[in-house]
Amino acid sequence: MIRLHYAPGNASLAPHLLLLELGRPFELVLVDRERNEQRSPAYLKLNPNGLIPVLTDGDLVLYETAAILLHLADSHPQAGLLPPLGSAARAEAYKWLCWLSSGLQVTMGRYFYPERQLPPEFPEAIALLREQAEARAGELLDILDAEFARHGGPWVLGAQYSAVDPLAFMMCRWTRGMRRPARSLPHLGPYVQRMLERPATQSLWAAEGLQAPYV
Repeated sequence: MIRLHYAPGNASLAPHLLLLELGRPFELVLVDRERNEQRSPAYLKLNPNGLIPVLTDGDLVLYETAAILLHLADSHPQAGLLPPLGSAARAEAYKWLCWLSSGLQVTMGRYFYPERQLPPEFPEAIALLREQAEARAGELLDILDAEFARHGGPWVLGAQYSAVDPLAFMMCRWTRGMRRPARSLPHLGPYVQRMLERPATQSLWAAEGLQAPYV
């Protein structure tokens, strides 16, 4: 049985969405962040970084969101969630998964948690860091928006929905409180709407207890 250790709206949202797309049985295990359960001894045995998510699949214990998405896609080849191994399209999928994880997700972390980067006695610097993170996130959103303009397809990789899309959608959702969110961009706005219309996405909100507005 696959188990996904999650917290509502957190980085677990992307693998949760992909599991719903696959339509196979899995168990959700809530990690209560208000009680700091991600730092409990039991959870740290699963992920010594104390971060969410963790996916267990039999004896496999896996963390890092992009790695979980890759594993789910590779272990369900019939779903066609990644292009063929060795293809240029597969390399593009790797590129966007890495770009989203190491670029946009890291930037969003600075936007939501700037106080983790600086001592609390420097509130002006913390506010400036958050402002800079929002500006950088906007630049990265422009890059993603331009990719949709370039290939003209409905999904990140073009014509085919893939394991990259849950991660991109999660990143777009996280910008909803910014002055210039993903939904306001000419190509990402329609992309977000297409993602919202997918049955798996609609099931996600109820499963995680999330309320509108979703993006």
